[in-house]
Amino acid sequence: MKSLSKALALALIAPAQAGLRFPCSTLTIQRLDPAVQPGSNPSGHVHHIVGGNAFNVTMTGDVGERATCTTCQMAEDFSNYWTAHLYFKHSNGTYHRVMPTPVQPLLGGSNGAQGGLTVYYTQFDLSKDNLKQQYVRAFPPGFRMTVGSPSATSKAHAGLSYQCMTGGSRGTITNNMPDKPCSGGIFTTHHFPACWNGKDLDSPDHQAHMYNTVSSEGFVNAGACPSSHPVRVPQVTFETTWDTTKFNSLWKSGDPNPFVWSYEGSGFGTHADYMFGWKGDSLQRAMNKSECFYDGCGSIKKQAMSEANKCTVKDMVGEQTDGWLTALPGH
Repeated sequence: MKSLSKALALALIAPAQAGLRFPCSTLTIQRLDPAVQPGSNPSGHVHHIVGGNAFNVTMTGDVGERATCTTCQMAEDFSNYWTAHLYFKHSNGTYHRVMPTPVQPLLGGSNGAQGGLTVYYTQFDLSKDNLKQQYVRAFPPGFRMTVGSPSATSKAHAGLSYQCMTGGSRGTITNNMPDKPCSGGIFTTHHFPACWNGKDLDSPDHQAHMYNTVSSEGFVNAGACPSSHPVRVPQVTFETTWDTTKFNSLWKSGDPNPFVWSYEGSGFGTHADYMFGWKGDSLQRAMNKSECFYDGCGSIKKQAMSEANKCTVKDMVGEQTDGWLTALPGH
């Protein structure tokens, strides 16, 4: 299953289905990063953030126990998920924020999502869970990790990708920004490693406590975990659709790609952050359910997206990140 479109199609018709898939509406867009730059207000660049309302400048301990609401469809998931934000850079040197739009299709009563991204937790791949051969352990409270690096200038590893959408078709998976206007927007994917050292909730670079054994794109099972990182955890994935269509008319023929991340580095620098915050044993219950898709066969409480959309956090930075800007925030 080299492309998500094929994988998802197979999952929808296959008799055996596995993993969780659900939308989270946008919680906030701010220059904060409690995983990489805890205590820094503001952080280096703007992030698009979804999930629980415990999100703050610094986050330690059991996030799920502090949050009181979440923008995610799964009502017991108070985790936070975030990526850099996409901007359009005009030929006159100004910048404008590109808004995310809900990833399609919206399944399982999740209509009404606003912006945001879609989250996956898979045990094996999208068609089976393989639980009899491979036990999947949920993350412990306080766990966090990142994938990718804003300083990257070449492909780091499989799982960080772009697709140039045409209508509802996602298009070919690539490792860098599209080189032509995309009539359906730009689709980005961030796959996290699935092997944990079983000891550390974090590491100095926020990645060394994890190990990536995936070598191809799409929803494929990670290879066997090494002895240094022996614990198999859920394979976490974010998907985001960026609505670049309103800027396509400003992309002059022959000009290079005008879309930049909020750190304005290479497209290879795409990255994402994950802060675990599921309540109690809710994620483990879902991972223990065999051959279920979307909501763990009812093992997790869901909420209407109209309720999820009420969840907010305050603006802790107090700077303009939208409209036409003469520079990216922090630059």
